[in-house]
Amino acid sequence: MKKLFKAIAVAALVGAAYLPSAHAVPVGLELVLLVDVSGSVDSTEFGLQKTGYVNAFNSAAVQNAILGSQLGAIAVTFVEWSGNNQQSQRVGWSMINSVASAQSFATAINNSTRAFTGRTAIQDAMIFGSGLFGNNGYEGLRLVMDVSGDGADNDTSGCNTIANARCGRDIALAAGVNAINGLPILGESGLLSYYQSNVQGGAGAFTLAANSFSDFSAAVERKLVTEITNKTPEPGSLALVGLALAGLVGMRRRRRRNS
Repeated sequence: MKKLFKAIAVAALVGAAYLPSAHAVPVGLELVLLVDVSGSVDSTEFGLQKTGYVNAFNSAAVQNAILGSQLGAIAVTFVEWSGNNQQSQRVGWSMINSVASAQSFATAINNSTRAFTGRTAIQDAMIFGSGLFGNNGYEGLRLVMDVSGDGADNDTSGCNTIANARCGRDIALAAGVNAINGLPILGESGLLSYYQSNVQGGAGAFTLAANSFSDFSAAVERKLVTEITNKTPEPGSLALVGLALAGLVGMRRRRRRNS
């Protein structure tokens, strides 16, 4: 019961932060990028993951999606997360409404350093991310969080006595986030279905997987275009990811350090 009251209190505080300021800049989308840097992500994989985001915001596909989106502008922030007390905004809220501003955001990600290397607390990452929308200087038509990671939640918090992302997802949605989309990096058995059941949530939400860290760059570009244009992928295209997963499970198991 005490845990329940604590979760309700967290939701109330997060919800209160959603009141827009009088001088907020209107944008079509406010987007929080939540990036897993837990211990299972080694230095090479971290580099591939970060490069994926850099390449995406430097790509014509993402830039054109932004320019052609509602109001022709988005506000985005880049957050790294690991254990239940490990979340950090590595690049603060930035407005992207031109090729130059997209490139500047990509450069800021590239220049950032790794914040953590601990356990995996997806629930706390989502609660932290949902609190970033309030008083950020922007008022978006949609509030979206994008969660990428290579493993299931393995760290408990005040939100839940069980290490499961669902509690954090539900708090974020109750507080006003419109959609939470998943970008699992496959290798751990059952990770795709875990993200679909425990991370993905809200109207039009979806999960789009990367087969490996080497495939992350292409996956994140496609995912960002989908989020920015607000066009949910066709179910058939996501089913192809499931077929890829079936082949990978027998070939590769993700190591889980610090678990």
